[in-house]
Amino acid sequence: MKIGTTIRAHRLQKGLSQGDIEKKTGLLRCYLSRVENGHTVPSLDTLSKIAMALDLPISAFFADDTLGHQMNTQKLTDEELRFLTQIRRYSSNLNDSDRKLLLAMVKKFASTATR
Repeated sequence: MKIGTTIRAHRLQKGLSQGDIEKKTGLLRCYLSRVENGHTVPSLDTLSKIAMALDLPISAFFADDTLGHQMNTQKLTDEELRFLTQIRRYSSNLNDSDRKLLLAMVKKFASTATR
């Protein structure tokens, strides 16, 4: 069980930075990084603070992690996941026509991008 990976997955899914969690919990960003990277094992009290900041029950860190599994199979970087989360957040207010236009623009950008 990789609690740090689970924390990172939920944090990124919600479009939050480590700084956002730092503000909500009072835990230092460098400590959160160490937890997410598996260098430090948090106490239950600390897990409780993180769970509250993420609006999750503490049990979410111990359940079968389908969220983390899905993310691992997609092989997305943190930066890619953050970008996609922002796109999802901003596009939720778009109507169907605007979504189609946005998708067409993304396809056009991708086809002309230099690699």
